[in-house]
Amino acid sequence: MSRHALVITGGPVPRNLGTLPAADMAIAADMGFDNARDLGIHVDLLVGDLDSASPGAAHQAQAVERHPVDKDETDLELALAAALNAGMESVTVIGTIGGRVDHALGNLLVVAADRWADLRIHLRIDGTRAWVVRDRVEVHGTVDDLVSLLAVGGQATGVTTTGLAWPLSNGVLEPGAGLGLSNRLAGPTATVEVGTGVVIVLMPAATGL
Repeated sequence: MSRHALVITGGPVPRNLGTLPAADMAIAADMGFDNARDLGIHVDLLVGDLDSASPGAAHQAQAVERHPVDKDETDLELALAAALNAGMESVTVIGTIGGRVDHALGNLLVVAADRWADLRIHLRIDGTRAWVVRDRVEVHGTVDDLVSLLAVGGQATGVTTTGLAWPLSNGVLEPGAGLGLSNRLAGPTATVEVGTGVVIVLMPAATGL
């Protein structure tokens, strides 16, 4: 059975998360420790430079992996690396679009990096669900729920969808292009397949999740 981790990021406390998936461990990225506590999530490992976590967080955490403030990796990158080192095969990254815009956008780019190709990454961004897709994902919702597909880091080819109002068959998605935005579920289930490249599939919170 696939080993799964929750990775909790910093910033304002995420809202409208709903029920989170079961996990084998929870990893907090710096201030994510405080967010995890507010969300009622027990943290197994605190990772980061601890420049934003509350005083005493390092003493309250079950285990701590502390890094220098002057580093070349973000706390989220360190947390994802810790998940890989712990033998996790998939993660759910819990975050928010609130707070600093550079952090929010940076986190979306981080999770799509080739470095994490061995991790299946699902995101809960406030009430929005998202998936980093390199091969295939199946998503569930209700008819007319919004679904957006974003190519990240370069062109995505061989993009084929089922269960969407406007399907793609062996399509090409370019970064920064509108094709793929604001599609809708035509039924309770949709699939997205990617031949080459990386696509982030998002189901925004406004869909009533």
